[in-house]
Amino acid sequence: MLIEVIAIRAEDVEAAAEGGADRIELVTGIAEGGLTPSLGLVEAAVKASTLPVQVMVRPHSQSFCYSDADTRVMLRDIEAIKGAGAAGIVVGMLTTDRILDRLFLERVLRAAEGLDVTFHRAFDEIDDQLKALEQLAEYPSVSRVLTAGGLKPALQSAERIRLLREAGDRLGISILGGYGLNAGNIKDFAGMTGVHEVHFGSGVRRNGSFMERLLPSSIVEIRSILNERN
Repeated sequence: MLIEVIAIRAEDVEAAAEGGADRIELVTGIAEGGLTPSLGLVEAAVKASTLPVQVMVRPHSQSFCYSDADTRVMLRDIEAIKGAGAAGIVVGMLTTDRILDRLFLERVLRAAEGLDVTFHRAFDEIDDQLKALEQLAEYPSVSRVLTAGGLKPALQSAERIRLLREAGDRLGISILGGYGLNAGNIKDFAGMTGVHEVHFGSGVRRNGSFMERLLPSSIVEIRSILNERN
């Protein structure tokens, strides 16, 4: 089971590595659902450990629909992220009809050539998620979809996530389960969904808060719980 952890500071990357995480999602503006971090933070995160760093590319939190001006900003950010040595990017784009914006996605993927790509929880606002997953699976550089199966915490949508994971297994795209996961519920979630990758944010921090430090011991505990299932 692969464990991904949200980092908002370079120190978080070091703590995640100490705890045995497998991958970092680097963001800023976590109160707004995660925004593009500064280039300085990206560079610091990449240098902080050998963990692969996936960088959020999201210029604002108003929606997942992007204007031409937004598009230019995002493409420039991707160029800078690539130059900083990050392993990949985390993106998501929808049309006003809440379906996958394939034209913009394809522009992003061309700009991100050579980077690993995660499609983020914009996916959870799509009505026909199975169709969207099939569409995303057509792009080899999109390795995974981060999803809670909808807008509720992931454990409450475990059956939907299981169906998506089964479809993803057939299509060759991974489902990264996340939102509201912690050491107290990960055993049930993993058993109910069968996902191969899990994503943690406040659930691996002191007092379950992004205002507090990331705890390597929480990641160790989660790893132990997941290993007991095998």
